[in-house]
Amino acid sequence: MTRVSPMRTVLRMPVAADEGVFTALALRSRALHSPWTSAPSTPEAFAAHLAQLESPANQTFLVCLPGAAVADRGGEQIAGAIHLSQMVMGNFRSAYLGYYVFAGYERRGVMRSGLQQVVRHAFAHLNLHRLEANIQPGNTASIALVRACGFTQEGFSPRYLKINGRWRDHERWAIVAS
Repeated sequence: MTRVSPMRTVLRMPVAADEGVFTALALRSRALHSPWTSAPSTPEAFAAHLAQLESPANQTFLVCLPGAAVADRGGEQIAGAIHLSQMVMGNFRSAYLGYYVFAGYERRGVMRSGLQQVVRHAFAHLNLHRLEANIQPGNTASIALVRACGFTQEGFSPRYLKINGRWRDHERWAIVAS
């Protein structure tokens, strides 16, 4: 298994032309994502996600391997996505964080590299002070990811989020700008 160094991942914003490749990757990754999350896997869901990005309170970054960020948007190299949502400025300067890796790219360091880049971007360029990730306790891979990126566990939220028709408990993890 080849590990990916931070210099070998590229972040870029999704565009409408990514729909076909992105939704195919999401469909292929359903078993990996269940029961934790679901990526937009239909053209309608992808279009709805892009529409959410029109708000300055939301940003999505595609985590790509070399070759994916070229002008023709060669989507076969898209490895995952990281979302900043509900960004609040003013005295709070905070955002929620969500992410998923696509099947075949897990446990290769791709998301660690991408998340480290997004954290740096959020603090240095978006001027955020805090990022929060809420993770189901059984999602050990996700917990290991945020822990490796410097997040600390702040608490536990029972029945926090409804996923696949059930209210699920979550651990609250956060990182603040130093």
